Amino acid sequence: MNFKHLRYFWVVAKAGGVMRAAEQLHTTPQTLSGQIKLLEETLGYKLFEKNGRRLELTTEGQLALGYAEEIFALGSELENAVHHAQGGRRSLELRVGVADSVAKSVAYHLLEPAFTVGQPVRMICHEGKFDDLLARLALHRLDLVIADERLPKRVSVKAFNHSLGNSATSFVCAPSLKPQLKGRFPACLDGVPMLIHGASSAMRQQFDQWLARHQIRPRIIAEFDDGALMNAFGREGRGVFMTPSVLEAEIEAQYGVSVIGRTDELMEEFFAISVERRISHPCVAAITRAARAQLFSGAPV
Repeated sequence: MNFKHLRYFWVVAKAGGVMRAAEQLHTTPQTLSGQIKLLEETLGYKLFEKNGRRLELTTEGQLALGYAEEIFALGSELENAVHHAQGGRRSLELRVGVADSVAKSVAYHLLEPAFTVGQPVRMICHEGKFDDLLARLALHRLDLVIADERLPKRVSVKAFNHSLGNSATSFVCAPSLKPQLKGRFPACLDGVPMLIHGASSAMRQQFDQWLARHQIRPRIIAEFDDGALMNAFGREGRGVFMTPSVLEAEIEAQYGVSVIGRTDELMEEFFAISVERRISHPCVAAITRAARAQLFSGAPV
């Protein structure tokens, strides 16, 4: 295989198009297209397909991209190792996937202790759908997956759940919305505009059942897969929204909102999923230890 062709494919896939990639590589789109065609002939499969004016990866293209990322990450690691051979220490690599349903702030607090292991760490983070990350884990392209749900029994991946902890749920809103809240929590949510997690969220089914149990009917304004976007709308007073109680102080300070109520009937649990039954990776050990001892140890309820 000509690795120059593979690199051109990798840059085009990461850039999202031939024109942009050509600018980055200081070459012509025609040259790039020709090189990728040669790679496709070598592999025997199409790597891209056109969707209007856009290029999209085929199934084979997605597979090739995963290997290309590993190959060029190893190349970068090789350069780093050679440059620091004189008295330096090789970086400890941690390849981690974060399910897109996990709040970004939670993910940060969970992963940050990886840098406390006493040696240089190079963290490579991927965010995506839970099932896609599990497929990468099964192929040993990830060391760890951070998720807000357990490894499903339906998935034939030999991996293990390591519980990191759980958090109650806090309901928060902007000051402009508070006059609309009548009565005590949670009855005050009835008829109030609300921003909620999308249907794919592990919390959504719990939340729907909780509303039915308390006979509460908020006015659902919007549903979000991206928690950060939901928080941004909440900051502007578009609706009440939820956050893990371990983050409530941070959310209040960052978005200028305040807590209107909490419930431990809605518990969000977080897991580190790895192919190791007994954790041996120093970064993973630091993550699990800090989560259990610090992040989730004193959450408000």
